[in-house]
Amino acid sequence: MTSAGTVRIIGGQLRNSRLQVPVIEGLRPTSERLRETLFNWLAPRISGMRVLDLFAGTGALGIEAMSRGAASACFVERDRTAADALQQNLQRLRLVPPAARLVRGDAAGFLAGQASAHDLVLLDPPFALDLWSTMATQLESAGWLADAAWIYVESPADQIPPLPGNWTVHREGRAGAVRYALYRRGGGLG
Repeated sequence: MTSAGTVRIIGGQLRNSRLQVPVIEGLRPTSERLRETLFNWLAPRISGMRVLDLFAGTGALGIEAMSRGAASACFVERDRTAADALQQNLQRLRLVPPAARLVRGDAAGFLAGQASAHDLVLLDPPFALDLWSTMATQLESAGWLADAAWIYVESPADQIPPLPGNWTVHREGRAGAVRYALYRRGGGLG
């Protein structure tokens, strides 16, 4: 594996741990600044959450969630090189099944399987594939979301993807070429 560098976990028990990042075209690890913002938004709620990192890439978002108290995280990654690097990072950080589970495969195929509800879903597909609506529909209709789940979405800065009507924007922002938003299923607060 050729490494493009590292990504640092910025909070929680694994703070300052480094994740190896392989060289893969289109891989965009979520920046430290965006991760810090997201987890500041989720800080009072993250403890005990069941997390689904649907296009895991480096796994930085899911690992950050576990570092900050999430009960479990399922990482879905189809790229073999990225999945291998993620597996190595999980092992090195002693994040093991059943708390941390890596699924090597396509997100759509994974969502077509046996569903289990998650409290937080990280939806950051490769921008060029335009999968937001398709994945959101599968998440919503197949039982992957807890009643008041949180959904974090990254998309191009100039694009707000069409998402289910019962997902309400809780907070959002823009950083460079990226729009990031935290949605709440059902629109409830708390």
